[in-house]
Amino acid sequence: MFKRTIENFTCEHCNTNVTGDGYTNHCPECLWSKHVDVEPGDRAERCGGLMKPVAISGTTPKYRIIQRCLRCKAERLIDVAKGDDMHAVLTIAGNR
Repeated sequence: MFKRTIENFTCEHCNTNVTGDGYTNHCPECLWSKHVDVEPGDRAERCGGLMKPVAISGTTPKYRIIQRCLRCKAERLIDVAKGDDMHAVLTIAGNR
């Protein structure tokens, strides 16, 4: 079950200060995140590894970012958010 948690954070990959809105689950500048949830928003994952954006899936307007944890290798899909840097999205899409 989704738990909305409003948190601001500093991206551990690019050091961008991110203002959370309760749905923010990745850095809008570099698209990296942290492996902290078992279920969205629960902060119950103990891994804590950085989640690298490795690919883009889907079609307009429902693009999704495939992230892979650098520590445990878990993968997850997250939605591209309205404020995400589209240059970063296109760069990942071109890294096939």
